[in-house]
Amino acid sequence: MTNLHTYIEHTLLKPTTTVKDVVKLCDEAKQYDFYGVCVNSCYALLASTELKDSPSKVIATIGFPLGASSTKSKVAEAKQAVKDGADEIDMVINIGFFKSEHTKYVSKEIRAIKTAIGRRQLKVIIETCYLDEAEILMACEIVRLAGADFVKTSTGFGDNGAQLKDVELIRTKVDGQLGIKASGGIKTANQAIAFIVAGATRIGTSNGVSIVYDPKNHEK
Repeated sequence: MTNLHTYIEHTLLKPTTTVKDVVKLCDEAKQYDFYGVCVNSCYALLASTELKDSPSKVIATIGFPLGASSTKSKVAEAKQAVKDGADEIDMVINIGFFKSEHTKYVSKEIRAIKTAIGRRQLKVIIETCYLDEAEILMACEIVRLAGADFVKTSTGFGDNGAQLKDVELIRTKVDGQLGIKASGGIKTANQAIAFIVAGATRIGTSNGVSIVYDPKNHEK
């Protein structure tokens, strides 16, 4: 797949991430023409400054990685990230509230964040590793009805990351109405391509350079 780089959101979300690390991430995004970089919201300003002359987007995470902060704090974080130059927002749903069947709360929170960021795309992380199939389908419907733009599989901090079966299931539900971002544990080109074939329209990975440019990672 010759255009694999255009799917890649070059990601660095470790708690030990430094300023130097983010600068390197952005340099790589520019060098390899990735779709964008995905960073914790505190680095949105730095990333937007580093990418100001680049087509690569800045994606900032909100309520990451647990999703358990208040709606008010998530909205404030999203607004600040946009002010700092974020082009897109990846928010984590309140998984505990969702599992408690407080679906109205979850929906209202998504709507509030989407309203706060305006025209910018909103991806909603549903953390599939904690959900059964019925819950995944329900989460997709909530995300769609709340006006978000993407369903995202995982934070990468859960029990496991993206699974092909989950992306395939999400695809049956969103049916082209939403984008699908697969993230968490994607390390090789063959894995990335398999997720794209399954329905992913974006790939979140910290292994973007090796996925696209290291021949070893194109082996089965």
